[in-house]
Amino acid sequence: MDSQLAIAYLSALIILLSVVAGLVMRQIIKNRRQEQIIAELQPKLQKEKGTGTEYYQLGAVYLRKKLYAKAIAELQKAIKEPDAPMPEAYNALGYAYFCQEQYDLAIKHYREALELQPEYIAALNNLAHAYEKKRLIPQAIEMYERTLSLDSKNDIAKRRLSSLKQRV
Repeated sequence: MDSQLAIAYLSALIILLSVVAGLVMRQIIKNRRQEQIIAELQPKLQKEKGTGTEYYQLGAVYLRKKLYAKAIAELQKAIKEPDAPMPEAYNALGYAYFCQEQYDLAIKHYREALELQPEYIAALNNLAHAYEKKRLIPQAIEMYERTLSLDSKNDIAKRRLSSLKQRV
């Protein structure tokens, strides 16, 4: 009986360690990809003018790494290029400003993303959240409702809207 219990504990420990090792490896691979993008694009864009997509990719990596000032610089270059993934670039730029608590600039860029693509769910959610942070509750509610009219299964919008309506 004791040996069976020891084997069960050992098996559980091995499974737990395997899961942790898998998660660590996944994070390492993700970080290496991001570093590879930086290593490829940063020197190239310092030497020559890049495409909007390249500026956007570099800005997005900086955003994921929480290097907001660098992300903003690259994303601003991206939106000036004609081939940039424009709604995504404006949304990412808005998010970079949002993370720095510059909500007015975030709102401006989320709106620009929505002008280009009115049914852009991520930008709608982000805009609603920025309104919420600015305590513009009616506008936040309107944006969350608009999000849900386009995507009725959007859990973020459902939760945030419910929370706002309880406060009002």
